[in-house]
Amino acid sequence: MDEEEALARLIALAGTNAPDAALLRAVVEEASELGARRALARLGLADAAARDDMVDLRQLLGAWRDAKTSAWKAAVDWAVRGALALLVVGLAVKLGLPGLLR
Repeated sequence: MDEEEALARLIALAGTNAPDAALLRAVVEEASELGARRALARLGLADAAARDDMVDLRQLLGAWRDAKTSAWKAAVDWAVRGALALLVVGLAVKLGLPGLLR
């Protein structure tokens, strides 16, 4: 018996009399399991290689996040160094140090 048949039987059983909580829970679990399998199949993730694909995608996403973080840190580092260099040049000009170099 496949999942669709099991769900159909549970729904039929629930319709015959006043369903109890266990029967309703079983219907919900079967329906959600069937829906999840259909969604994974539509996404192409229902085969045996899907687990490896997801591992690869997670690794790729982690590498992308690390690269993005490193790029931001490098950009901020260069901006701070540039600002400090401008500050030092400004102080040197203000104190008349370029005249000492001539």
